[in-house]
Amino acid sequence: MTTRGMEDHLKQIYRLSEAQGYTRVTDVAEALSINPSAASKMARRLAEAGHIEYEKYGWIFLTPQGEQAGEQLQERKQTLERFLSRIGVPEQRVETESANLEHHFSWETIVLIREFVEQTEENNKE
Repeated sequence: MTTRGMEDHLKQIYRLSEAQGYTRVTDVAEALSINPSAASKMARRLAEAGHIEYEKYGWIFLTPQGEQAGEQLQERKQTLERFLSRIGVPEQRVETESANLEHHFSWETIVLIREFVEQTEENNKE
């Protein structure tokens, strides 16, 4: 991934594709509250980068590379949401706060945050 926009689109495609294995540009545009033309432009970029298979006015399918990247992006968001909840951020702000933060951490830092969250969750079970 090279841009925040590409990451956001790929993560949304991943989410939308989980149930059916595919999605459409109009679904992505609606989910991201953007114009279909903007979603179509980004779909072309993601296809050029090898993350999706896409034909204009057709279905969007994740490639194995895109599925792996989408899963990592989704995991990053969930890790940050768990962390924010753990430190006491009010539930109604967790999703917005994680969306604001997720593009500012390296993958190495996300791994450390995940390990911290898992450790604190385990300690609370004892």
